[in-house]
Amino acid sequence: MTRVYLPTPGSRISKYRRSLDTLLKQRQHLSISSQLPAVLRPAHQQSCDTGARCFSLTRVMSRLKNNLVAMELLVLLLLCTVPPVRGYRSGLVIDSCEDMQLHRSGLSPQTAPSPFTVTTEHKRYRLGEDVKVELQGPVSTPFTGFLLEAREVGNETPVGSFAIPAGAAKLLTCSQRPNSAVSHRSGFNSSYIQVTWKSEPSRDIKAVQFRASFVQSSTTFWVNVTSPVLTFTNRRAARSAVKSAGSISSASCGVTKVCFSQPPNCDPAVSSSCYFMSAMMLPGGIAVRYEMTGPNEGYIAFGFSADQIMGNDDIYVCGVNSNGQAGVQHMYSTGRSKPETRPLGNVYNVTTSVQNGVISCSFTTTNVISIQGTSGFNQSYYLLFVHGPTSSGQIKFHTDDFSSNKAINIYSPLAVGNGDFPDIMKAHGALMLIAWMTTASLGMMVARYLKKMAKGKRMCNKDLWFVVHVAVMCLTVAATIIAFILAFSYAQDWSGGAHPVLGCLVMILSLIQPIGALLRCGPQHHLRYLFNWTHFLNAVAIKSLAVAAIFTGLDRIDSDDGWLIKVMGGFLAWEVLFIIMLEVHDWIVKHRDGTADQMESALLRGDGCLIIVYLLGNLCFLVALLVGIGQK
Repeated sequence: MTRVYLPTPGSRISKYRRSLDTLLKQRQHLSISSQLPAVLRPAHQQSCDTGARCFSLTRVMSRLKNNLVAMELLVLLLLCTVPPVRGYRSGLVIDSCEDMQLHRSGLSPQTAPSPFTVTTEHKRYRLGEDVKVELQGPVSTPFTGFLLEAREVGNETPVGSFAIPAGAAKLLTCSQRPNSAVSHRSGFNSSYIQVTWKSEPSRDIKAVQFRASFVQSSTTFWVNVTSPVLTFTNRRAARSAVKSAGSISSASCGVTKVCFSQPPNCDPAVSSSCYFMSAMMLPGGIAVRYEMTGPNEGYIAFGFSADQIMGNDDIYVCGVNSNGQAGVQHMYSTGRSKPETRPLGNVYNVTTSVQNGVISCSFTTTNVISIQGTSGFNQSYYLLFVHGPTSSGQIKFHTDDFSSNKAINIYSPLAVGNGDFPDIMKAHGALMLIAWMTTASLGMMVARYLKKMAKGKRMCNKDLWFVVHVAVMCLTVAATIIAFILAFSYAQDWSGGAHPVLGCLVMILSLIQPIGALLRCGPQHHLRYLFNWTHFLNAVAIKSLAVAAIFTGLDRIDSDDGWLIKVMGGFLAWEVLFIIMLEVHDWIVKHRDGTADQMESALLRGDGCLIIVYLLGNLCFLVALLVGIGQK
């Protein structure tokens, strides 16, 4: 007997039954009317009791009865020959267990690649271990029915048993094995479902593969869509596999996934200070597995952008909520305002952790990347990464950000590098470095140690040392102002973090210093000492803040080995060493017996030699840092 599975069961049977009921009623009416008394018969029958016309009318009625009998026989014949129709909207597709086929008369499964996929959480399993199995498809193309089984490779018999979320699907008994298959429930319409499979206790363990059939519509379906093979492993190996699956590392970067990190090429499995994200396109090209991790300030986030500047970006955030737990959020930034929260969409298989000062999030999604003017996975985007604090689960302005050096397509695995440091910001860093590590240091040393070196020599009616000091310090303030303007013209906003705060303090105090010098009292004024101490302390404060600002700025662009920070540390140590040497030399000379001329001559020779050596070393460190900045 042929079986046909249609979405509306019994439609043809109902039609034939209604026709048969109508015919039977008509026949019954005719039979009853022929037996009625003449007075109760219809008018045309009453006239046929006598006369010649009765014969012809009787023949007509006889033929009509015969035709009705023939029609009844025809209907019965059709009911016997039409194949029974069975529809399984409720998911009880027991007859498809063996071959996974949908038994539709005259319909064949699609031969084109299925838009729906079957994936597993791990590549290995062990006895009694739960394995998460995911059926998924594009958000725009949900499936309305499915059948899922697990089979040993090379065998057609279902193995293991399934568990399902309440109300999401229906468990079936196939090949007399309870819960060995999963199917849809009535009214199912989704692009994703996750079930759990568990192996059977057995000594003869083989590789397992999941098979599924998907129904998109009453005429469009795919049969025997398979998952990657799931191999059996022993207990020790399984523990190792589970552990590595739960961690994020740079393994497979450039092979199966796109990776982006700061410092470049760092491995989050090795370094806890590594900011890292990866994107891996899953089989079928409809879902992506994302990972991100980094030091925990409150949140980390990555985004897809049409350029290397924030604004109009599709963003995913991994942040700590008000309960101290990590969670995933989907956002979109417009301009430079705070990103707007979007519905999380079709995001699943989410794994988060906050431990040992590191926050991590991994998840799979079929959400298509979408920014202004461009959408789709198979497009090129710049990658952006930011990190910053949170307050009561709400993200605050990020403390740092970095971008990829080129647009990437997540279909093409590679380890992408950070974006080149903008030339305008290189100029900003170079000017601040020259101003506060060379010219400012020279001006301060001239004022403190070389006042008597050109004693008696004057320029513009001023002592020569004073003219040199003022000229060098004015050059320092001018370089600071230019560097400040360059930074804000590039950022066009407050970039966050300690660096801009320190830079603004340096700028403000740098402007106060020359203004205070212009308003100073005369050398013989009884309050002159107040100016001297204020001028000195303000200079020390500016110098300290400037050095801190340089360190925080270099940290933003430094490589994984911290080369720039190390050179800057040596630069600072060099300067501190010579200041100590100059102070010690002056103290020894002043406390040594001798005339004033001998003391002055010793100070000039000793301080002059030390400052010359210092300047030579200073220039070496300066050139090294400028070259390092230029190469970023």
